[in-house]
Amino acid sequence: MNSSNKWKWQLPFLILLIIGSVLIIRRHQPHVAPFQKSEGMIFGTVFHATYQSDSSLYYSIMKELQEVDGSLSMFNPNSTLSRINRGERTTTDSLLRFVFTQAQQISQATDGCFDVTVAPLVNAWGFGFKNGVLPDSAQVDSLRQFVGWQKVSIDEGGHLRKADERMVLDFSAIAKGFGVDQVASLFNQLGITNYMVEIGGEIVVKGLNPKGRLWSIGVNKPIEDSTSTNQEIQTILALTDCAMATSGNYRNYYISAEGRKLAHTIDPHSGYPVQHSILSSTVLAPTCSMADAFATSFMVMGLEHAKAVLKAHPELQAYFIYSDEQGRLQTWCDENLKRRITH
Repeated sequence: MNSSNKWKWQLPFLILLIIGSVLIIRRHQPHVAPFQKSEGMIFGTVFHATYQSDSSLYYSIMKELQEVDGSLSMFNPNSTLSRINRGERTTTDSLLRFVFTQAQQISQATDGCFDVTVAPLVNAWGFGFKNGVLPDSAQVDSLRQFVGWQKVSIDEGGHLRKADERMVLDFSAIAKGFGVDQVASLFNQLGITNYMVEIGGEIVVKGLNPKGRLWSIGVNKPIEDSTSTNQEIQTILALTDCAMATSGNYRNYYISAEGRKLAHTIDPHSGYPVQHSILSSTVLAPTCSMADAFATSFMVMGLEHAKAVLKAHPELQAYFIYSDEQGRLQTWCDENLKRRITH
């Protein structure tokens, strides 16, 4: 048999041997799931999720977020919260009870700087449903009787009790963060160990990104831009296994009919928009609802009070951008957060 005929007989066996070897190697290699990306609209903003999974979980994510919307949204007329705000005899659902309890705990920890009953003042200053003339001091004083986190409670039957039925609750400073937590909880239940979930700037990250590195999350520079089209990065943090939220008045403000620029954060104690030097408050916390609420609280209380609260709560880390007496941008962050800064 000549050499060419010999190879004709041996070639099929070599091909089978190669294919068999590849199959054996693959069988013994652990399966690595690809990364998926899902995004959509919820709570009047966009959500993004990047997660390691064999298939898309878009519809499961939307189900979680729609349940949060159906419980806590002020703008969904059929939500549990909307029915309570209309004075209907409504039993609270489990999501609302959980968030309400957490909100009350944070109100206590922040000396009332976080307050879910502040909605009447928010609306009066033009950041809610109404945009009209600015309230005078008499109107502010009148509305303050409907504000106070200690004036609301949930009874044993699951009904929300108000000191005055005209009180209105607003969970917008904690609900987005809670929505992120719910999606993160879904991923944890499914055994997904690498993911990033973001809703309107509120974020939870776990494990590593698609490049096998820590997640790089930017903090925007506080540039006055109400359209959010100019988003220059102030710093970048390398994060994993934590939640992050940012609150800022530099982008979300209101120009009154009189031409005054008003911060969107209202101080529940005074009834007026805050006038502190903090322009941006970024908080890292074990949960995104906690990070969300404390970020808002720090905007209300100002830099020195915020530092004192951080000292009492080692589970929190914060990065503040503020304006000094000369109007120059300055930054402050606690020592534990400095090691996360990459740029």
